[in-house]
Amino acid sequence: MEENTSPLSPRREFLDGVRDELPLLLGVIPFGLIFGALALEAGVSPMGAQGLSLFVFAGSAQFVSLNLISTNAPAAVMVFTIFIVNLRHALYSASLSPHVQHLPTRWKMLLAYLLTDEAFAIAQRRYLRSGLEQAHWYTLGTGVALWTSWQASTLVGVLFGARIPESWSLEFALPLTFMAMLLPSLVDRPSWAAAISGGALALALRSLPYNLGLVLGAMIGVAVAVLAEKDR
Repeated sequence: MEENTSPLSPRREFLDGVRDELPLLLGVIPFGLIFGALALEAGVSPMGAQGLSLFVFAGSAQFVSLNLISTNAPAAVMVFTIFIVNLRHALYSASLSPHVQHLPTRWKMLLAYLLTDEAFAIAQRRYLRSGLEQAHWYTLGTGVALWTSWQASTLVGVLFGARIPESWSLEFALPLTFMAMLLPSLVDRPSWAAAISGGALALALRSLPYNLGLVLGAMIGVAVAVLAEKDR
């Protein structure tokens, strides 16, 4: 029996994207809750915490920004650090670019805003199949599902975090969160090389102001990964 290669409707593509993203939300929602609570502990206002999720919408960058905010880092340092942490999104964009070049600018801007690690992980699989005429609706579905859960979980974390006693220190949650995001991505030699070199350098330079050791560690880790990939 031949496979049906006829294109799906936009509505069907969108709902399929939402459905396929749902399993990943089990890991996303706790991060949003933790972020909302940690933001209050770092001195960020409830509106500011929700604004970070709304306008930055990048979990790892948001957690890094909390650490910088708590040390009164200059705005320029925060922007540069977030830029470095989010450089991987350039690779995601390059991967999806051939499939969205035909779309209007408004579509490209919307999909770029919604592009995250978890959304990309699901969306890129759709482009390996046939019938791609409306596949951008599938990508939209993955992004909207993730965006909605992240905003809602941040809000709950903010509301619940305001009721957490100060004696319940949540600092430990930040390194655990990064470990949970990092470990599943260590699947080959370049990724291990980046993690070990970047982590070691960040640890060695931890005394630098404004967490610049973290920024330098990330930059060196990326460089080491590129060299390891070329070697391979």
